[in-house]
Amino acid sequence: MSAKSDREKPATALRKRVAACTVCAASLPAGPRPIVQFSASATVLVIGQAPGAKVHASGVPWQDDSGDRLRAWMGIGADDFYDPSKIALVPMGFCYPGSRKGGDLPPRRECAPLWHPPIFDILPPTRLTVLVGTYALAHYAPQSPRQSLTDTVRSGGGLSPCIIPLPHPAWRVTLWMKKNPWFAETVLTRLQAAVRQSLVTHVGASHSP
Repeated sequence: MSAKSDREKPATALRKRVAACTVCAASLPAGPRPIVQFSASATVLVIGQAPGAKVHASGVPWQDDSGDRLRAWMGIGADDFYDPSKIALVPMGFCYPGSRKGGDLPPRRECAPLWHPPIFDILPPTRLTVLVGTYALAHYAPQSPRQSLTDTVRSGGGLSPCIIPLPHPAWRVTLWMKKNPWFAETVLTRLQAAVRQSLVTHVGASHSP
């Protein structure tokens, strides 16, 4: 058996455990359906918020208009985006949390502390992390009281160069982007270059024993 197969064994076992999770089932109006993608070789990690109703129905992460916009931001197509050997899609909440007037409920708080550490331990230590939206930013890039999401995205939030914060790519972001043209000019340019480099790293690693 190859070393690559040996590295993937823990990821396969962990995916089965995640799929069977019912920790917060009583609080999920639509029932548990954890939606997550990862493998031991993924060199890009995308941390979003939680599946919406459409994604809950399909079981495919980011299979909606927001996902189309995110893939455009990253400069990649669906083939790369949905290849778990390349890209891990790990939201703050794995199941659809339900809705309220004006939008979806926040991601359940149980998921991140329970599942993120073992998943991240399986991923390559050298990877690009993309934080998408306020919930991921609040957890992994807490802002100072005086710093807005716009400030964090623009400055990088004082994070490592291998961590890129983004707003959520919902339809409302189009107006925000018009008011902040630097986002497309600088942040997306940096994001796309980082994604390309990370995928090149993945190709090199996939040819190693």
